[in-house]
Amino acid sequence: MNTCDVHTNTRVPCGSPDISAAGCEALNCCYNGGMCYFGKMVTVQCTKDAQFIVVLARDATLPNIDLETISLLGDGPGCMCVDSNSAFAIYHFPVTACGTVVAEEPGMIIYENRMTSSYEVAMGPLSAITRDSSYDLLFQCRYTSTSVETLVAEVLQINDPPLSVSALGPISVQLRLGNGQCLSKGCNEEEVAYNSYYMAADYPVTRVLRDPVYVEVQLMDRTDPNLVLNLGRCWTTTSANPHTLPQWDLLIDGCPNRDDRYRSSLVPVGSSSGLDFPSHYRRFIFQMFTFVDPSSLEPQREQVYIHCSTSVCNTGTGFSCEPNCFSRRKRQLKDAVQTMAEPRIVVSSGPVLVVSATA
Repeated sequence: MNTCDVHTNTRVPCGSPDISAAGCEALNCCYNGGMCYFGKMVTVQCTKDAQFIVVLARDATLPNIDLETISLLGDGPGCMCVDSNSAFAIYHFPVTACGTVVAEEPGMIIYENRMTSSYEVAMGPLSAITRDSSYDLLFQCRYTSTSVETLVAEVLQINDPPLSVSALGPISVQLRLGNGQCLSKGCNEEEVAYNSYYMAADYPVTRVLRDPVYVEVQLMDRTDPNLVLNLGRCWTTTSANPHTLPQWDLLIDGCPNRDDRYRSSLVPVGSSSGLDFPSHYRRFIFQMFTFVDPSSLEPQREQVYIHCSTSVCNTGTGFSCEPNCFSRRKRQLKDAVQTMAEPRIVVSSGPVLVVSATA
């Protein structure tokens, strides 16, 4: 099939009106007679302002896809096609919307979604059949500090200037554990704990029960002083997967878990910290514990992983970006912060191992 053999009346423009043939090809589109347009295929593009653009051709499969049966991982405003004709359906939505799954790799944030079609099934006494095309497309946008990539298309070459420091877009965060120690008399361990940090090679970190664990979460690669890093929920698991059980909450809505007898404590990060952008950091301390088997009530003595749900708030919007952990109006304040703070990114630590105390 000639993917560029698209009838003039159904061609969907691709790129800017003055795009060159080379630029059009870089977008995985077709160029003919001075016009750049999408071909008879599925084209996925990732933009530098954190948007998915998916253009789906009816002729991408045989038999042809019923464009009205296409759906994404999630529903919501903007998750239906924004435009269509008899040959194409166009989807354009933020990389954080429509059920997109967010993952992190070293130096990279990955946004992944899936596009599927529904199909009619005929049921018989001994079997079930369908005569419709079954369509399933997994696509990704991968963001680093220097490039934008997609799983199903070439790197999107855009000559626009980079995001301004206050522009919306993908956020990158890291969680690390402080290991600064007091080496002089009268030293305050809490003050020096964040002077140095464990490196990847230091894990698993070992702790005795009730030892303090110094946690820091940092917003990376941003220089806007109006941005404030917020912590939502922070919790621990015995697995590197943050969704596994058992779990124990350290912070809830950015505040210490009130059901914990040894409540976590928040560490203020202000101008005296010496950091260029104090609002890009959150710190807290919790006392080491071990999970207990629910049946035998025996301590499991397993390593634990620390996870935090994070988001970014902009003080220039007029919303309060700070959690109020003692106000009766906490629920209203939390909702206001969440309105400004979406989307949430989960960041995790390496393993922390409980060891027996020695005399």
